[in-house]
Amino acid sequence: MGTFNFEEAGRDETAMFLARAALAAGITVMDVYARGCDVEVKTDGSPVTIADRRAEEVICAFLGSAAALPPVVAEESAALAWPLAANRRFLLIDPLDGTREFLARNGEFTINVALIEEGAPIAGAVYAPALDRLWFGGGSAYVCEAHPDKDLPDPVKWKPIRTRAAPQALTAVASRSHSDARTEAFLSRLPIAERRSRGSSLKFCLVAEGAADVYPRFGPTMEWDTAAGDAVLRAAGGVVLDLSDAPLRYGKLEQALKNGPFIAWGEVGAAARFGIVNPSSTPRDQQ
Repeated sequence: MGTFNFEEAGRDETAMFLARAALAAGITVMDVYARGCDVEVKTDGSPVTIADRRAEEVICAFLGSAAALPPVVAEESAALAWPLAANRRFLLIDPLDGTREFLARNGEFTINVALIEEGAPIAGAVYAPALDRLWFGGGSAYVCEAHPDKDLPDPVKWKPIRTRAAPQALTAVASRSHSDARTEAFLSRLPIAERRSRGSSLKFCLVAEGAADVYPRFGPTMEWDTAAGDAVLRAAGGVVLDLSDAPLRYGKLEQALKNGPFIAWGEVGAAARFGIVNPSSTPRDQQ
């Protein structure tokens, strides 16, 4: 295998390379997961462990083997690196998305790597090492079984994934660790038949696979939290919209890479079809 070149590679090639970067960190994360570790609280109140920091080091080292490497913005070193997102292309890394799930030992944590170009996530990989599942997408989207001590499986073992047209009775997916009144108000406006709770970026992946239809998030997130899952969902045919009904944008320096509220849909036109003209309003506002 020759040196990977970000300038020469297509979206699917890039997604495969990012998937390998995520896989490379799996051994480190699972080693800490098996042994247990202490937890610290960052200045923003979020938890961090040695697994976060070690995984970030592994991913950055793996990406560093590539030619024409774009600037890298990674969560644990973001205070120094986030201005690099002013570039036309840059990489976003969340080395351990779902640290609370990691500490709760429920397996619902992921390793996320994405490439951003002109404000959009054009390729990404979401790896759940405790579940042996890997989702990745660029031009197309795939899921496969993947183990921390193995390379990316052969393409014959990849399952192509696509979102589904939203049925009349929807399946919603929500955060296992973060719920709020605005999310409940939004969901009350839709014909929800089933709700599923998942941690980390697994929520995007459920929608991308056609196992769910909508994922609303009104609480705070950072761009590295969403970029890889957003890339997979877009490659699978879905969309992530902000409250102005525009695709979620990345490289928001004016917001220090913080996301506002967003809604992830499997069907691109579902919001209009269900009459969601103002996602932030409540049923009373619509009367």
